[in-house]
Amino acid sequence: MNEKQLTGTYRTEDFGSAGSRRLLRAGRIPAVIYGKNGNVHISLEAKDFTNKMRKFSESTLLTIKVDKVDHSVLMKDYQENVMRGMITHVDFFEVTTDEVLRANVPVVLHGNAIGTRHGGVLEQVMHEIEVECLPKDLPESFIVDISKIDLNESVHVAQLTIPEGVKILIAKETTIASVKAVKEEVAAPAAEATEEAVAAEPAIVEKADKEK
Repeated sequence: MNEKQLTGTYRTEDFGSAGSRRLLRAGRIPAVIYGKNGNVHISLEAKDFTNKMRKFSESTLLTIKVDKVDHSVLMKDYQENVMRGMITHVDFFEVTTDEVLRANVPVVLHGNAIGTRHGGVLEQVMHEIEVECLPKDLPESFIVDISKIDLNESVHVAQLTIPEGVKILIAKETTIASVKAVKEEVAAPAAEATEEAVAAEPAIVEKADKEK
């Protein structure tokens, strides 16, 4: 578990688009913490959140301090203005420390598969894995060593190192990544033969015309 700290401020202004635009112009990001006891509307300092966001994933447990109250949350979604390169809204889901939760944990491949040096192509099938655990046991990612994967070999969920207290919610036989041999193209000779046949057709037609 890698817990990150954020500081928020309660929103008291209009929660609509006009209020959101005012916050963004002031260098703050509108956000909502969704919880069992209701939703909390807050704003975050834009520069601070954007810098920290690069270091955590959907499965990173965060603590947002709002007016001396700590909220343990997971980030569920965010909106971004791609043209301006800025985050415009964030949604968080509040978790209870003693209640089991479900979350998707990113899969990170580490190393260079030996099969790629033999002409193979690496294919990552699973990019995240759903787990069930207490918030304190939630892994930030699964690191998968692929360096020993050769041609036509795969690594599966069963080969992961699972932290204590974490339950995997997909089949252990599920493929995470594999190295596949590149198939050689065999259609080229047939294509060349077709081109030769087409090139010969005018000559045949011309000969027939002369015989008439």
